Amino acid sequence: MFIDAARSVSAAFRHARTYGVSISIPLIESRPVAVFAIVLAVLPPLVVLAMSQRAIFEFAPDDTLPDRKVAALLAGEHLTPPPPLPPTVFATTEVEMLRPSLGSASRDWNLLDDQFRQRLLTVFKLLEEQHGYQAVLLEGYRSPERQAELLLRGPAVTQAGPNMSYHQHGLAADVAFLRDGKLVISERDRWAMRGYELYGALAEAAGLTWGGRWKMMDLGHVELRRRGVLADEHS
Repeated sequence: MFIDAARSVSAAFRHARTYGVSISIPLIESRPVAVFAIVLAVLPPLVVLAMSQRAIFEFAPDDTLPDRKVAALLAGEHLTPPPPLPPTVFATTEVEMLRPSLGSASRDWNLLDDQFRQRLLTVFKLLEEQHGYQAVLLEGYRSPERQAELLLRGPAVTQAGPNMSYHQHGLAADVAFLRDGKLVISERDRWAMRGYELYGALAEAAGLTWGGRWKMMDLGHVELRRRGVLADEHS
């Protein structure tokens, strides 16, 4: 790769001389050495930039294993879901503006995949014990009919059609936080934004995919990806 690049730059020098363009390299008398120095100076930053941009939007493969600490928690105890909150918590004007039709969403933990449920409950437990955030399940399992309804609301809500979301398989959940008895969803709230960051870190430690890393960020969304469940990857 370096040899090809050096040849290309050398050819550029020859082309410039053909048309009478004066090129001077006062500090380096040997032109091949100058060419090689330019290549060494330019290529490494480009390689690093390309690698970093690719890494931002790549995700771990399916069936990602949790880290050791979280794995120990998962193996050590069987967590039970928290008691359901009053329906009025999800029916405020503010909540309706941010998440329309949330009142009809399913928050039944029993409809979630067993493995996914335990990982998510572990995240909830650590989030509260270590950081003082009480996480709330906004929506878990989602029927194909509801998925179709949400799709009609546009890409800001979901880009996945019926049976194209992990929600339909009990492998995804949308989460927010409870503060002073009120649901806090918007990331414009600095406290909530910090909560999402902590939540995302713990979710990834538990082997879940966090929507906060997507191009169209979905900060409250997590899912447990499995090979062969979906024909395409959507939230």
